[in-house]
Amino acid sequence: MAFRPYLFFGGNCRDAFTRYQEIFGGELVLLTTADAPPDAGPPPPAAKPDAIMHAALMSGDDLLMGADDMSGQFDGTVDGICVNCSRPDVAESQRVFDALAEGGQVQVPLGETFFAPAFGICTDRFGIPWMVMTEPAEQTS
Repeated sequence: MAFRPYLFFGGNCRDAFTRYQEIFGGELVLLTTADAPPDAGPPPPAAKPDAIMHAALMSGDDLLMGADDMSGQFDGTVDGICVNCSRPDVAESQRVFDALAEGGQVQVPLGETFFAPAFGICTDRFGIPWMVMTEPAEQTS
């Protein structure tokens, strides 16, 4: 079973996912409202033709998805969730954390903890909360 975050944006999904591709790499697919086939029915009244109705950033087995809010009512506030990103080493965690935090806000600076070599929390400039951590070394007995 895989749980995959699906992020909503108030009109800046294209900018956010373009930035995420710069940070994480991978293949980015963006589908706009205008890309919908004619038999899909009319888009919601507030939807703009260039609004992203589905974004997918794929890297290996990882998948991050999102869309612009088609109702026009999303205020950009994300509460009660963080997207967790685990990286293999501290240097890579620091690079990712710094890139995500750029123009955003740091809640917990990246640093060593009792459960991980590095862990930090930030909200990116698009309003998405992130937890970035370094995967702990395998325990041997």
